[in-house]
Amino acid sequence: MDLYQLFKTKTPIIGVVHLLPLLTSPRWGGSLKAVIDRAEQEATALASGGVDGIIVENFFDAPFTKNKVDPAVVSAMTVVVQRIQNLVTLPIGLNVLRNDGLSAMAIATCVRAQFIRVNVLTGVMATDQGLIEGEAYELLRYRRELGSDVKIFADVLVKHARPLSSPNLTVAVKDTIERGLADAVILSGWATGSPPNEEDLELASGAANGTPVFIGSGASSENIATLLQAADGVIVSSSLKRHGRIEQAIDPIRVSQFVEVAHRSWNSKAEKKSILIG
Repeated sequence: MDLYQLFKTKTPIIGVVHLLPLLTSPRWGGSLKAVIDRAEQEATALASGGVDGIIVENFFDAPFTKNKVDPAVVSAMTVVVQRIQNLVTLPIGLNVLRNDGLSAMAIATCVRAQFIRVNVLTGVMATDQGLIEGEAYELLRYRRELGSDVKIFADVLVKHARPLSSPNLTVAVKDTIERGLADAVILSGWATGSPPNEEDLELASGAANGTPVFIGSGASSENIATLLQAADGVIVSSSLKRHGRIEQAIDPIRVSQFVEVAHRSWNSKAEKKSILIG
C-alpha cells in the first residue's frame, strides 16, 4: 500500500474520534445530535491541528459485542462519518468495535471512506468479550463482492486481549499480512493508552517487509520521537484529549503540539537516513 497516495505523506498521523455512546449501547444518552456535535468538534480539532487522517470508532459503546453490531449502530456511524466528511477533506477510516469488520467495510464503501481498522483479522484472541476469531476469509471476500478498494488496517496481537495459542510477534505479523492480506498492520501496548515497546516495533517492521506498520496506542508528545524510529505511522487519541483523559474531548493545542514533535522526529529520521545512504 502506498501511504503517500492515501494520506499525501509517507508518515501519516491518524487522529481518532471516539464517538459518544450510540443507540442500543448501555450508556446511550438519547440524542444522536449530541453524538454528531461532539464528533464534528473533534474532527475539526484534529484537522486544524494538522493530522493526516481521521478514524471514527464507537469507543464509548462498551461493553462491546464481539462481532456483529446492532443495525442502529451501523446507521448512526454512517450518518456521523458523512457529517464529518462535510467538514474536513482528510482521509477517513472506521473501526466498528469490537470486531465487526464487515459493517466497517460496508459503511466505508458506501460513504467512500478510505480505510478500516480490524482488531482481529487472523487467529483467535481471548478478550473481555469472549473468544474472538479472525474474519479474514469473510472480510476479504466481502470487499471483493462490493467492488471496494477500502484498505484494511489490522491489529497484530491486539490490546485488551491475549492469543489463544502463543505465536511470536514475527509469526503473527507475517500471518496477518501474508495469510490475512492486511494492507497495513497495527501494533499497540497491552491496553488503551499503553504504547508498544521499541523492540516490538522493530521486530514487526522487519517481519512486515515493506507493509506499513502503525503505532496503535499510547503515543504522546513525550514518546513519539522514540516510537517513530521503527514505525511508518501512528494512530493517536488519548494523549490529544484535554488533560490527557480519555473521556474528555480532543484538545486542538495538544494536537498541534503532537504533530509538531512528530514532524520534527520524522525530519530528523530522514536526515539520518540520507547521511547513512550518502
